[in-house]
Amino acid sequence: MIKILKLDHRPLRDKRITTHCALVSRAFNADEFYYSGIEDNVFEKNIISISDQWGGKFNAKYIELPETFVDEFKGVIIHLTMYGEQIVEKIEFIKKDFKTKDLLIIVGGPKVDKFYYQKANYNISVTNQPHSEVAALAIILNFLNPTALYVDKFKNNKIKLEPAEKGKKVISLK
Repeated sequence: MIKILKLDHRPLRDKRITTHCALVSRAFNADEFYYSGIEDNVFEKNIISISDQWGGKFNAKYIELPETFVDEFKGVIIHLTMYGEQIVEKIEFIKKDFKTKDLLIIVGGPKVDKFYYQKANYNISVTNQPHSEVAALAIILNFLNPTALYVDKFKNNKIKLEPAEKGKKVISLK
């Protein structure tokens, strides 16, 4: 099971970043998405609405005390940070752990407390250059499960896309 924790959501500044982290998590077959910071019912309803339309049972849950949530997590904790060790050097160790344990992937916010660096089993970077946390999340999820994008696990969908060389083809399944 893969759980994602996005730290320090700020609706006025971060709604697109947090939404995109949730959408990437869903698309790459993460199992659960949590966020801390400011509770945002509009964000949560949007994620539920997307799952209702596109299939699956993915949603977002607010965590008031993220340090407690991380402390109580039983499994492997991965903190995504550009200051971490390169993913290409650590991915095989992470995959080995993932075979027997759940994963919690922490995606930072404006300023990440040292608690998360210390609590993580792995502080992982996709590059040691400034980059998007959305991209970093997509890359690590793809490394963990490279076939995820080829398997359609989204059942009970009301709409779906038919791939097209040009244009858009949306199919209503109602």
